[in-house]
Amino acid sequence: MADVQTAVSTSIVVDAPIERAFAVFTEDIGSWWPPEHHMLQGQESHMVLEPKKGGRIYEIGSDGSDCKWSHVLAWEPPHRLVFTWEISPQWSLETNMAKASEVEVRFTAENAGRTRVDVEHRNLDRHGDGWESLRDAIGSPEGWPLELGAFARRVQSQKVA
Repeated sequence: MADVQTAVSTSIVVDAPIERAFAVFTEDIGSWWPPEHHMLQGQESHMVLEPKKGGRIYEIGSDGSDCKWSHVLAWEPPHRLVFTWEISPQWSLETNMAKASEVEVRFTAENAGRTRVDVEHRNLDRHGDGWESLRDAIGSPEGWPLELGAFARRVQSQKVA
């Protein structure tokens, strides 16, 4: 049997100290997460990441509705964050936690002003039928690479002159 890839990995280096990179990724997620990747479609929404193990990642819509699509599994500032991905291959909410994949984000200081951010989205096969299409989508240029690019632009825009 061929070795099936059940994870997607990507990384980016940003010109920011590790603490600031972690803070922008977590505390400011709503400012950089691409709007086309929000679960609340057809309205303005804002993303929130609760900064603690057991916290949630969710969106708040302009109509007051909310959409929780993740739980924080590990909270280790400024080095590591792990959260669930409770979104099905059909891009709808997944209520069966046994079918949720995981995203690990690691922050590594390359020097005092530069940080490497590594994302591993793993256990994608837990999503069941159609999981390969989810893997292919998040691994495409319009998936995690797009999100990390938006994150890097936000970090850059916050640089102090």
